[in-house]
Amino acid sequence: MLMRWLGTVVVLLVMLSVVGCQDGASPRLRPGCYPCSSVGAPFVNPEKLGRHGYRFSLSEKNGIIYTCRGGHIDLAHLRIAADWTRYLTKKSFRHLMAGDVEFSYKLMVDHSRHYVELSYPPDWVERSEAEREAVAREISLALGPMLAYDLTNWHEILTWFGYKCVGLPTAFASAFSWEDSYSNLLGTIVAARALRDEEHSYNEALTLALDEEIERLGPLPADVARKATDQVEGEWFSGPIMMLIDIKKRNLDIGVDDGMVTPTLLPTVAACDDVTPASHPAPSLDVLETHGFSARLTVEPHEWEAGAILAVAYAEGQPRGKRIDMATQLPRIMDYIKQDAIERYGPDVDAPTGAAGAR
Repeated sequence: MLMRWLGTVVVLLVMLSVVGCQDGASPRLRPGCYPCSSVGAPFVNPEKLGRHGYRFSLSEKNGIIYTCRGGHIDLAHLRIAADWTRYLTKKSFRHLMAGDVEFSYKLMVDHSRHYVELSYPPDWVERSEAEREAVAREISLALGPMLAYDLTNWHEILTWFGYKCVGLPTAFASAFSWEDSYSNLLGTIVAARALRDEEHSYNEALTLALDEEIERLGPLPADVARKATDQVEGEWFSGPIMMLIDIKKRNLDIGVDDGMVTPTLLPTVAACDDVTPASHPAPSLDVLETHGFSARLTVEPHEWEAGAILAVAYAEGQPRGKRIDMATQLPRIMDYIKQDAIERYGPDVDAPTGAAGAR
């Protein structure tokens, strides 16, 4: 009887995995981790990351790994960003083919709604279906990573301003923690590679792309990574358990200044021969202009913290709207957060290497 019950459970989980990978199914939730050796964070071995599951996977591993060139990586954040990249790429493609001028979406744990306003070339409807499909695919492969990256950055902004998505008093500690932004960006990068893979299913392609990227970054075994992280306890983080953790090191580099995102590396790791940070470009929509398209990305916050964020986004004396333009107002918000972080933790709070400079 027990074996029959277990067999039924396995079949149902497999069915969920298949159904969850259909185009319209939104990504599932995964709990993230702090990259802190003192709070029981699950450091995992990089050679055993398992098979990615958009909806479910018995073998998928999540937790923290450390790489010599990419620093700490939160696999749950990476996989979430990857799956949202897939979801929003396919959603963008459907709206482009339908000729829609606006569509919206939201992250399940937030109340904010994100909007995409599209402008088409004048002859779009006159083109053949095959040509429109080819162009829409290329544009959606640019929109998907950008929308997913903006989505994850916005979640970090909300938690910086005090939003508690799961009601925990420690939400602020997770805002722009030193591994988050780079982990999110890597998720969009490996997803974009997987979506261009025409030989494998998405889950298989993402698994391959993730393994290749992690290997390129120089991963360390779990026990070595945990010991290396011990050296920054007290400077980068403190607190014995998750509910009491204080993250003093942040990474506020999301590419709004020079278009590049640089990971935060531990000051010294004896096991790493190459400690050159592997910076990556943030997603870009440049390809839209080459095809005569344009897109405006905005977000309308509905959280309790909306008023405080809008007050920062809009200059003094400027009429305050309900939406925030991600191209023009996001830099203003990030400047405010950086100054706030410096006041809290010191001038080196987001330096890519070295101590946090906590006060």
